[in-house]
Amino acid sequence: MNSKNVIITGASRGIGRAAALLLASKGYNLVLNSSKSTEALLDVRRQITRYPVQCEIYTANVGDYTQAEMLFHHAKKTLGTIDILINNAGISYIGLLQDMSTEEWNNIINTNLTSVFHMSKLVIPDMVRQKHGAIINISSVWGMCGASCEAAYSASKGGINALTKALGKELAPSNVRVNAIACGAVDTAMNSCFTAEEHAALCAEIPAGRMASPTEVAQMILWLITAPGYLTGEVIKMDGGWI
Repeated sequence: MNSKNVIITGASRGIGRAAALLLASKGYNLVLNSSKSTEALLDVRRQITRYPVQCEIYTANVGDYTQAEMLFHHAKKTLGTIDILINNAGISYIGLLQDMSTEEWNNIINTNLTSVFHMSKLVIPDMVRQKHGAIINISSVWGMCGASCEAAYSASKGGINALTKALGKELAPSNVRVNAIACGAVDTAMNSCFTAEEHAALCAEIPAGRMASPTEVAQMILWLITAPGYLTGEVIKMDGGWI
């Protein structure tokens, strides 16, 4: 069993929840974060009690630096040094850019992109000091090619992709790896807005013929954690051959 310590943001549902359950089953100690879903975090922790690992929860909006810092200090106090950071917190916005308010734009950018900066900035000093660590960012194929009516979301994910590549180069001399998963359509609450007809039409566009499950993305996260140390600065597309 592993004894490494992991922070997962956006862990109350979807990909973050699946990653928490999978990593707990493999022996990783966890600090799970959500911006407001404390009850959902408690439910995840209850399921993790079957495993011989430590699991802490902390509700905080990591798009706000003060709250992100409080989460980090709680993680350090309870688990010690953080070995792995999974930046998964994210929200979407569907609509024309011209109809989007500045507040809505800032909310998307802060939640999806600025949170990655905040959490990475906090964990990097210890990772550099100990000469090992991994940062995994959950991105999207829309960050590669853009999506109509999801301009702000696409911009935030494009920022994550560029940050991943740049930070991978910056931290490689310290043996700290930074990689991202550019997800396609994943069967999460974020994509529950589709009607049955829209869902079928979307799946028909995907060569794999279906959406990914959150567990499949979690398996990719685990693979990146255990991947060879030479793999860094990569944005790996996981979309069933779609884009």
